[in-house]
Amino acid sequence: MPQAIPAVRTPLTAEFTEPDATLRHRLSVHVVLFDLDGTLVESDTAIHRHTVRWAHRHALDPGHVLRVSQGRRDIDFIHELVPHADADAELAWFDQLSVTDSAGIEPTAGARDLLAALPAGSWAVVTSATRPVADSRLAAAGLPAPEVLVCAGDVADGKPSPQGYLAAARRFGVDPAGCLVIEDSDVGLLAARAAGMPALAVAGPRTPVHGQRITGLEALSVRRGS
Repeated sequence: MPQAIPAVRTPLTAEFTEPDATLRHRLSVHVVLFDLDGTLVESDTAIHRHTVRWAHRHALDPGHVLRVSQGRRDIDFIHELVPHADADAELAWFDQLSVTDSAGIEPTAGARDLLAALPAGSWAVVTSATRPVADSRLAAAGLPAPEVLVCAGDVADGKPSPQGYLAAARRFGVDPAGCLVIEDSDVGLLAARAAGMPALAVAGPRTPVHGQRITGLEALSVRRGS
């Protein structure tokens, strides 16, 4: 089991502006927990390509598969859509394709600068991707590997279950209320809410309906101190 990171830490101040607003909001937190796909990494094109290919593999409607799979672990929608298939084999197929086909993967606007500004040991990634896929996408986007990375296989239930975010909070040894979640999907924002964590919704192709919105990571700044 991964060891917890020491909990003695200087508070962080997160400041952000919501779309069409001029007032800067301010939150005092201890750590920032990022979703990966669509939040730190632009991967929509690749995910769309891989999901459509998988849908055709099983003679499923690609549009339906894309809607059902949004923000969820591959293993969860595999069980739902092809219940009689070998789920482990299907997941391995997805992982192999995702790791070997990274065309179009790049950091989201502001991701590099925001991560560079965060103190060491103050941020994590909580993702519905498997660990090989998460590692591959972070590397393809040229982003640093987080000290804490909670992936699909680390929890029994994926988003919208809060298990992933609560696992990250335990690793840091902080109360869930002291974690700021940055997400781009409603299932992820529902997971943050269920975990008792404040959350910001990054506006994008999916336009989440839950949580306070920011236009992108460039609208968020985080500094040490209160």
